[in-house]
Amino acid sequence: MKLDLKTSPPPITLFSDDAENIAKLLNLDPSKNKPTQIRRFYDELVGWQERIGNDDKKFKDYAAFIHMLNAKAAYAQGRKLVTQEFADWLRGCIAQIDSPRTLNHFRLHFEAMLGFLKFIKKDE
Repeated sequence: MKLDLKTSPPPITLFSDDAENIAKLLNLDPSKNKPTQIRRFYDELVGWQERIGNDDKKFKDYAAFIHMLNAKAAYAQGRKLVTQEFADWLRGCIAQIDSPRTLNHFRLHFEAMLGFLKFIKKDE
């Protein structure tokens, strides 16, 4: 699924249908992509966004650290904690982050997806 984080305003389905579809995709292997594991990535992303705010210079200073989430996802995948689908989704979204605005779009999409994932996994 190709998401578009760069349009402004964001696509109308980014925080609803798109987030729900990603959550369903990430639940195909219920033994992986546990909400607590995925939340660690979200929490780190939020931390970077809080440091950056709307400051373009800070964004440029911290962009490499945001991209390091890809390496952390690869490590988690190697430990069989997350799936290839999670790593691919994260990589595709991070590749689109080019400003504080797109970082915020991704954070909100990630937050919505976490809510759907928690709901889907509620009985597990």
